[in-house]
Amino acid sequence: MNLRIKEICKEQGIMMKDLAERINITEVGLSKSLNGNPTIGRLQEISDALNVDFIELFTTQKKGVLGYIEYDGDVYKINSISDIEKLLEEIKGK
Repeated sequence: MNLRIKEICKEQGIMMKDLAERINITEVGLSKSLNGNPTIGRLQEISDALNVDFIELFTTQKKGVLGYIEYDGDVYKINSISDIEKLLEEIKGK
């Protein structure tokens, strides 16, 4: 199982020891859990501590465009070039 936990921590500027503290285990315990077979409960604790959706903990094989754009206070999820084109047309139409 490929997890993105370290990547998410890096994106958020959180060290693994800080994450371990947030879920009330030692850094060694967190490492053992992640290198072994973490339970769904443990992964849920981690996703809650990182304030991300559970599914975001898992590596995706998706290539290409993926992100969010905020425009005029609205946030748009972008999964493809066509999403960008649709958003651009919407913005032009305003």
